[in-house]
Amino acid sequence: MEIPGLPPQLLPLLRQAAVHHRLALVGGAVRDLLLHRVHHDPWRGLPDLDLVVEEASLGGVSWPAASPEAAIAIEGSWQPAPEDSQPERVSALERPPAAHRLARRLRQQLGPQLVPFLQEHGAYGTVELELDLGACHGEALQAGDQPLLLDLASARQESYPVPGENPRVRYGSLDDDLARRDFTINAMALLLVPCRGDPASPPDASCLLDPHGGQRDLVRRQLRFLHAASVRDDPTRVLRGARYVARLGFTLAPESLEQLQSTLATWPWGWRPGDPPGQAPSALGTRLRMELELLLEREAWRRALTALQGWGALQLLDQRIQADRTWPRRLAWAQRFGLPLPAALVAAAADPLALAERLQLPHRQHKLLSQWLLLLQRLAEAASAPADGPAEPSQWTQLLESPGLSAEAVALALACGSGSTRRRPLLRWWLLWRHVRSPLSAKDLLAQGVTPGPQLGMRLRQARLEAIDQLEEARVLRRPAAPTRR
Repeated sequence: MEIPGLPPQLLPLLRQAAVHHRLALVGGAVRDLLLHRVHHDPWRGLPDLDLVVEEASLGGVSWPAASPEAAIAIEGSWQPAPEDSQPERVSALERPPAAHRLARRLRQQLGPQLVPFLQEHGAYGTVELELDLGACHGEALQAGDQPLLLDLASARQESYPVPGENPRVRYGSLDDDLARRDFTINAMALLLVPCRGDPASPPDASCLLDPHGGQRDLVRRQLRFLHAASVRDDPTRVLRGARYVARLGFTLAPESLEQLQSTLATWPWGWRPGDPPGQAPSALGTRLRMELELLLEREAWRRALTALQGWGALQLLDQRIQADRTWPRRLAWAQRFGLPLPAALVAAAADPLALAERLQLPHRQHKLLSQWLLLLQRLAEAASAPADGPAEPSQWTQLLESPGLSAEAVALALACGSGSTRRRPLLRWWLLWRHVRSPLSAKDLLAQGVTPGPQLGMRLRQARLEAIDQLEEARVLRRPAAPTRR
């Protein structure tokens, strides 16, 4: 089966490798290829490829290939690898995982120009490679062109002793690797060799493995969790499901929705208002934040969040966010202001800073939420003052630019919809007043006899504030008078 966008040099090498190693294309590329070829969905491109290779294993312990079929790429074909031809068994701890060995051979065959980047991750036996598509076609990579990302993993099995924590991992078979996936539509594999027992298959055929009914759910355009403990093991699968709803237009299967809601009703991770931020598994908070970032940055977030709220799943973050109905407007304004959307979503939580800590939001977003809360406090204090708060543009400017605040905090207050009496001056400051500069320079003031030091800075600030008031007065004078009623 032809894979659009795959470099012509790569597929023959992968097929040759698959003769000696059980090597398969897995994940989103298989799903999208079937949607495109069989169900005629638009081709969404090929941003990355996920490949899985089996270790030669016994009881979860990896062994090297002891037969002459162990392969290495030499001069365009796969030949026995000298380091793999030793007959003695070697512990998995003494030998790189199969994915690492295969990735090194691919780079050796294709060359560093075509594979400029290779990074190995020992904990899970995975490798990331970047393929320069321009070099693959004999062209220079142009500005804006993206490399093809290739993720190569050793087949593994996973177990979750503690709900929401990182799984325990062991090397396993390709079937084990498919069984650890999130949804049936992602639990299919395309073996890069013909199916066994099919003599009619051409030599360049591939064999589709679908042990969990993924094709059936593709036809129904349904998302179905792979097993009854999917949400309990890893709640981030719920956010991933919302991403697929937004991207593919699928719906959640009824039994999967029932699993989601029944699991969240028990909510064993203790995320309640007032609980210590560290009570929930730290790994869960990190993974939720990563999925949330992908949802907000790469997907049609309005559709994805609507799905999550409809499922009752925004309580994964906070009960107040689940009940919130203002997030579409808030996030739309945050996007216009260039604010980080995770912070704008978290702003509706009962305790935004505690949730930011649980999710381990970046320092910039945590700081933004702190400044926004400080701004709300200062606005409330100003409104309760005897003079009923600032009146002149210069007074508003002084408040909004007081120590501890930032322009982003004002933008977040606008996005969150401060009261109508406060919104207008905040918006005027954002659009106009903050850009006004002092009409006098330090050189001008020195020429007038102002001595250098704190007084000079104070006079510059005062001149700017006066200019802001004058600008607003001139605007009011230019405003046409309202027609009088007779």
